[in-house]
Amino acid sequence: MNPPPHPPVRLIATDLDGTLLRSDGTVSARTQAALTLAEDAGLCIVFVTGRPPRWMESLSEHTGPHGVAICSNGGAVYDVRRKELVESFPLRAEDALAVVEALRRELPGVSFAFEYPSGFSHEPDYTSQMWGSDGVQRIAPAEEILGAADAHTVFKILAKHPDLDPDEMLRRACLAAGDLAEITRSSPMLEISATGVSKATTLARWCADRGIAAEEVVAFGDMPNDLPMLAWAGTAYAVANAHPQVLAATPGRAGDHDEDGVAEVIEKLVASL
Repeated sequence: MNPPPHPPVRLIATDLDGTLLRSDGTVSARTQAALTLAEDAGLCIVFVTGRPPRWMESLSEHTGPHGVAICSNGGAVYDVRRKELVESFPLRAEDALAVVEALRRELPGVSFAFEYPSGFSHEPDYTSQMWGSDGVQRIAPAEEILGAADAHTVFKILAKHPDLDPDEMLRRACLAAGDLAEITRSSPMLEISATGVSKATTLARWCADRGIAAEEVVAFGDMPNDLPMLAWAGTAYAVANAHPQVLAATPGRAGDHDEDGVAEVIEKLVASL
């Protein structure tokens, strides 16, 4: 571990999958204790994840009732303690449809799913064990889903292809539709948010409302969707198992997510306060 120097810290922002969570999706006892240690020391804990809000209630059994969660790559804010959605930042309906049309042209065979406050809908060909089937409201073509009355509340689009390499899919999608939305990935799927909405923008807004400066934030991540947040935070760590792009762009190093890398940094951070 190679911790960079940093000013006094007020907030810890951490990704979940591949960063705070172990490979089996759990949080170790050591990591749970480190989060409690940080809050007892007066630090804010913010989970910043690609996961949807509907997954946070069950996850809190592992992470504990800490702080808030910025979900869906910045598309929504969820109060972990109160177990409720605080706000969301939807795509414009016309932009969502334009993204779908552009990606169908560029990536034949692509299929889509949609996250919004009242649930989750997906196309018939879209299957994924990662996001589960709970909360599914509608299974239909994307155009039909986006034509529904609640289409204006969609805060995240997921796009999946049966054959393409995820990094190649991301590259081509950004060229085809990057002017219509924010496109990234933390998994084999593309994750699409409204223009100007990312983990970084929503975290920055949340911090600004509480008078917390970027220099007072320590952030942890592992995948391309974490890069804006890691670039914004005053101190940034990539876990040892991170994507090569994240390792190349991030100065700090934490241990592997299966070896309590984030917990180790938090323990040393609190000890230095």
